[in-house]
Amino acid sequence: MPVYALGDLEPDIHPTAYVHPDAVVIGDVRIGAESTVWPTAVLRGDDGHIVVGERSSIQDGTIIHTTRDVPTLIGDEVTVGHNVHIEAADIADRALISSGSVVLNGSTIGEGAVVAAGAVVSPNAVVPAYRMALGVPARVREGFEVDPGRYEYAVKSYVERGKVFRAGLRRLDV
Repeated sequence: MPVYALGDLEPDIHPTAYVHPDAVVIGDVRIGAESTVWPTAVLRGDDGHIVVGERSSIQDGTIIHTTRDVPTLIGDEVTVGHNVHIEAADIADRALISSGSVVLNGSTIGEGAVVAAGAVVSPNAVVPAYRMALGVPARVREGFEVDPGRYEYAVKSYVERGKVFRAGLRRLDV
């Protein structure tokens, strides 16, 4: 896996985390225990730091960046779907950031909240705990409350999948 220091900024990846060989991790990035980072994800901590908590999943094609003033913080047991872009945002524990969504600078996504597929969360927006934000721009809508624990299966699935990949992935074309 391409893991790069940038000057004195070095990634800190927990030994039980799984980072796919085709993911890229650069600079001031911390990845917690049993978290997974999948193919073609890019976590670039050049301007500020990125923290991925424990048992979180950063799926294929996701781009995570930060700014000098605002870090990107991703809590524990967060599922970040395929092709997501997160820029200098704070994602609380057990949130789900669905495929193809964008979460922009200064945004806060509450515990257990969901950003729907394809939604764009505007800068400095807040999605309250256990609520769902949908649309472009994303809006929290009545009637879209999220049951606590609803996506617990996804967390468990990706922790287990990371173990399977760590033990059994082997490249055949070399």
